[in-house]
Amino acid sequence: MVRTSRLAADVAVVRGSFELDVSLTVEPGEVVAVLGSNGAGKSTLLGALAGLHRPSRGEIVLGERTLSSPTETVPVHRRRVGLLSQQALLFPHLSALDNVAFGPRSTGAGRGPARRTAEHWLAEVDATELAARRPAQLSGGQAQRVAIARALACEPELLLLDEPFAALDVDATPAVRSLLRRVVRATAVTTLMVTHDVLDAVVLADRILVLDAGRVVESGTTTEVLTRPRSPFAARIAGLDLVPGRSCAGGLVTGEGTVVGGTHPEPVDDGERAVALFAPASVAVFRDEPGGSPRTALPVRLAAMEPHGELVRMRAAPVPGGPAWIDGLAADVTPAAIAELDVEPGDRVWFAVKAAEVTVHPAGR
Repeated sequence: MVRTSRLAADVAVVRGSFELDVSLTVEPGEVVAVLGSNGAGKSTLLGALAGLHRPSRGEIVLGERTLSSPTETVPVHRRRVGLLSQQALLFPHLSALDNVAFGPRSTGAGRGPARRTAEHWLAEVDATELAARRPAQLSGGQAQRVAIARALACEPELLLLDEPFAALDVDATPAVRSLLRRVVRATAVTTLMVTHDVLDAVVLADRILVLDAGRVVESGTTTEVLTRPRSPFAARIAGLDLVPGRSCAGGLVTGEGTVVGGTHPEPVDDGERAVALFAPASVAVFRDEPGGSPRTALPVRLAAMEPHGELVRMRAAPVPGGPAWIDGLAADVTPAAIAELDVEPGDRVWFAVKAAEVTVHPAGR
């Protein structure tokens, strides 16, 4: 049984000339994504929580247990922390079943109970048929499923995900991401995830922390950070328009009833919390309400225009009485299109996007 515990950490870690100085909390059952550029300190943070790096000061508290303080440090194998990395790192000489059973066995479980635990978690990740295979006989997606089962078979109070999809091919990633989301939600295990992919944060996370040079520079709900970024890194990754709502046939429906047409690249139940994502370059801008091919057309107030490479980024604000989620939506258009539209900030225009350009994904809570 996976336990649900609160994580509270206020630590500094010095590695050569680099210093990590971070304070964070993750509530029981919450999923927090840690984003940041290379060298920001993401892996160092996970290493400190897992016990791989000893903090130079501060403490780490998980539930009612202090894992690290100036006077004590709990060894890695006693922390009840599960770590899932980019590579599955399965023992090559063991079957999938024995790989998963290794965790319970290492904490003192007998052979029979450990195998039953392994069988349970292989079933949870839809990998029962892989039980007898060695790692060399598994695809990347299959190996990562077994690695997820192994991480959870140890009954962790905290699950650490270190870019768990980075090594998977494009075809395997959506299925494994969807599987991990289902298992994490079902077990309510407290989770901290490092990722470079904004879609991982959208699908899995409740909150986002942005690290820069070893410090937290931004924190908030996934929607807040991606729609109103306050740090340069968050602004760079928030290169997509995001509309929150619930999945429906043919796309997504927002809280006030606007239907945004789109495709579902991964399973999302009707009525499930979801987000519609599309690139600003796929948004067309019109003076009057457009007709023609099926598309979502939104009346907006033009809030700002700014250079964006060779294009101009037009920022939207709600029209009077319009939905608040329109605030910050972007459209990238050519300077020639701007001249033809003859618009300026404050004007009312229409943003339109074709359903084929929109993808709908399950969202964090």
